[in-house]
Amino acid sequence: MRRLRIAILTHSTNPRGGVAHCLALAEALCALGHEAVVHAPDPSGSGFFRDAGCPTVSVAARPSSGTTTDLVRTRIADYLRHFGSPAACDFDVFHAHDGIGGNALAILRHRRLIPGFVRTVHHVDDFSDRLLAEWQHRAIHEATRLLTVSRIWADWIRDDLGPEADIVGNGVDLSVYRTEPTEADAALRQRWSLGPGPVILCVGGFEERKNTLGIIEAFARLRTRHPQARLVVAGGASLLDHAAYRARCRAALDVAGLGACVIETGPVPQADMPALYRIADVLAFPSWKEGFGLCVLEAMACGTPVIVSRLPPFTEYLTPADAYLVDPGDAREIAAAMADALVPASRLRLRDAGLVRAAAHSWRACAERHRDAYAACARVEQDLIHA
Repeated sequence: MRRLRIAILTHSTNPRGGVAHCLALAEALCALGHEAVVHAPDPSGSGFFRDAGCPTVSVAARPSSGTTTDLVRTRIADYLRHFGSPAACDFDVFHAHDGIGGNALAILRHRRLIPGFVRTVHHVDDFSDRLLAEWQHRAIHEATRLLTVSRIWADWIRDDLGPEADIVGNGVDLSVYRTEPTEADAALRQRWSLGPGPVILCVGGFEERKNTLGIIEAFARLRTRHPQARLVVAGGASLLDHAAYRARCRAALDVAGLGACVIETGPVPQADMPALYRIADVLAFPSWKEGFGLCVLEAMACGTPVIVSRLPPFTEYLTPADAYLVDPGDAREIAAAMADALVPASRLRLRDAGLVRAAAHSWRACAERHRDAYAACARVEQDLIHA
């Protein structure tokens, strides 16, 4: 295949799974000889959450203090200003990873500034706001080619919308996420006063689809057996408003008297994430809804046992030999998995299995699957041009 210039659009410069996916994918595409440029609205002007081995563009973004709908409308407009000229659209492939970029590209396509675009559906949200739901649907429906990271969402697209979507999967950088400890491990433990532990880690902040309330209830049960246990809630940067759910989580912690043993870190620098996984005794990730769960592979690559929901997409790439697969609605089962992960024999078994599972997911293979999808998209666009 000839060298491609690829514009990859994501919704934010913050450390979210979809943004991390875009950066790693672009790096792998560049390693294959293409030029993949990751774009994101950047209202702070501070750039992406980590240094990238690929070109990046921080799209000038206006501040927005209104509702989520107002914010999404503003970010779509930010993208339209950026790509408002033919010179800015000098790419062979446009690839959106969310509804904001997807809507901007749909409008650019109608304006005949681009011939079409690829869209990756990481997951689909349930929006009560009519306009947000319409924007989400449009960003999927109007794409030239659809991709997903898991079978569950490929099936959803086929069943609800009709077209087939290619499954491109996810990856993990084994040169970054490693089992060998560094000075950062002890520094993080000291920074957050974690003590002897054990340490339960959940990633994604206080968010309903992440099942944070279920994790809190399970952690409260674990504390009866391990009174020195600490729960670290990492991340949480999001365009969506999770304030009401976060308040429910905080109220649950107060009622259980757990406030002092729960550490809410906020967004964690990418350079610290491998150390955070290593100092954790287990990653608790029994989500109700995920696109793939990138942090699962990252934790496994660092040798950390993982608890996930007994639901797709996790059941697509994990077995009970690889991780604890639990009912996300059963706090007793989640707590039992947390306790078992602290047993040395169980930890060793899951560490070894997790390392094997992580090693099977390379970003290079993911990039090669994208390259094939881009070629198919180009053929579709040429057919439309000559129709």
